[in-house]
Amino acid sequence: MEKETPLYAEHVEAGARMVPFAGFLMPLQYSSIIEEHRAVREGMGMFDLSHMGELRVSGPDAAAAVDYLVTNDIAGLEPGQIRYTPMCYPDGGIVDDLLVYRFPDHLMLIVNASNIEKDLAWVRDHLRGDATVENESDATALIAVQGPRSVPFVQDHTDTDLAPIAYYHFTQGTVAGRPAVISRTGYTGEDGVELYVAPQDAAPVWETLLAAGEALGLKRVGLGARDTLRLEAGYMLYGNDIDHSTSPLEAGLGWTVKLEKDFIARDVLERQKEEGVQRRMVQLEMLDRAIPRPHFAIWQGPGDVVGSTTSGTMSPTFNRGIALGYVARGAAKAGTDVDVEVRGARHPARIVKKPLYKREAS
Repeated sequence: MEKETPLYAEHVEAGARMVPFAGFLMPLQYSSIIEEHRAVREGMGMFDLSHMGELRVSGPDAAAAVDYLVTNDIAGLEPGQIRYTPMCYPDGGIVDDLLVYRFPDHLMLIVNASNIEKDLAWVRDHLRGDATVENESDATALIAVQGPRSVPFVQDHTDTDLAPIAYYHFTQGTVAGRPAVISRTGYTGEDGVELYVAPQDAAPVWETLLAAGEALGLKRVGLGARDTLRLEAGYMLYGNDIDHSTSPLEAGLGWTVKLEKDFIARDVLERQKEEGVQRRMVQLEMLDRAIPRPHFAIWQGPGDVVGSTTSGTMSPTFNRGIALGYVARGAAKAGTDVDVEVRGARHPARIVKKPLYKREAS
C-alpha cells in the first residue's frame, strides 16, 4: 500500500492527478505538464519532494565512514557544504546516487525514495568505525521552489539571507515562520531552493508560499514536469538511467570518482578508467516528430544497434523528442547521427552535448 506525504491532502484538494511512485501516492500533474514545465523555466514552480529519503549518519567517525561508502570526496566537506555522489557495490554497479549534507555534528544522506530501505541496510552493513545511521525519512518533509524567480520570492518569506548560500551549500533558518534547512541544489536546470521541514510544518509552509506566490505566477508542479525538466537538463534518474548494472564511469560521472582515496569498488573503477568503458551515457534529440521512450533501440548505420534509450520524452522547451541512453563508445561523440527505433520504425536523431538545456547565467 502506497504511503502519503504530509502534503497529500493539499494535492487532492488542488485536483492533482495522483499516481503511485516509489511507494508513495504522488501528484503527477495539477494542470498540464507543459504549463507546469514552463512555469519553472520562465517563473517559478513548487514541488512536494517529501517522498525522498533522509539518512542521518552520526558519531566521531561519521565523515570517514561515509567517505568509504561513496566515490566522491566526503571527508573534505566543510559544514554547510553538499556533495553529489554515487554509492557503489563492490562490482562497480551503483547502489544509489545521493546528496551528502555536512552538518557540524553529523551528515545527512538524501537518497532516492525507491531506495530508502535498501540504502539504509547497505549503509548500516558497511559503516566502519564509530558511526551509526538512522532513518529520518518519516520525520522530514521536503518542498522545492525552482525557477528564475524562486530565490527572490522565498527570500521574502525567510529570516535568512539567501544570497550567501552558494550552489551546493545549505544553512538553517526559518521559512514562513517554521524551522527549515534551506539548500540550493536543484534537479530542474534552474536556480532554486529546497526546504527541509518537520512533517507538521509542511502544510503551513506550502500554503503560505502558495498564497503569496499565486499572484506572482507560482505554480504547483508534479512528477510529470519534474521528469521533463530533469531530462532537458541531462539529470539521471535512478532505476531508469543508472542502477546496479551501470557504473559511474559509464554514466558520465567520472568527475565524482576520486581514485586517490579508498572506497568500495575503487579497484574496479580504477581498472575501468585504465581500460576504458565500452559504452557511455549520452543525451540525444530527435530530428523529426517522433517521441522516444525508455528501452528503444539506438541504431547507427544500416544494421548496427549501438545502444538503447533509458529515458525519453517530448521536450516542452525545444518542442521535440529528447532522450538519455547508453551507446557504444564509438558512437558517443556529440554530433553523431543515429536512429531511434520507435514502434518498429527508425527515426533520425543526433547525439548532443550535455546538457541540452542550460540556463543563462544571472
